[in-house]
Amino acid sequence: MVHVDYYVILSAILFTIGALGVLVRRNPLIIFMSIELMLNAGNLAFVAFGRSHELLGTPNFNPFSGQIFVFFVIAVAAAEVAVGLALIVEIFKTKKNINIDEMNSLKG
Repeated sequence: MVHVDYYVILSAILFTIGALGVLVRRNPLIIFMSIELMLNAGNLAFVAFGRSHELLGTPNFNPFSGQIFVFFVIAVAAAEVAVGLALIVEIFKTKKNINIDEMNSLKG
């Protein structure tokens, strides 16, 4: 069995890669993919900690609490992607450009 520390380290590495992708890249699609990577790193940590508490036999602990949090994070991420991609498509239709540096207003 893999110890929970390895999952937390992997989660931190994935979150760092996602944060660097958001800060460094200028393409909105890559920024969205980096945000999704950060959310999935959080999901990995939720599941790992939920599994570790289940194995420790913590009293009054729901063994599916980590998975429940992950379910809500995935639902919020799906909504975020739908709204974000709709905004990107509309901005591309009006301005014919999706450069992040030039998007300082939502005026048409």
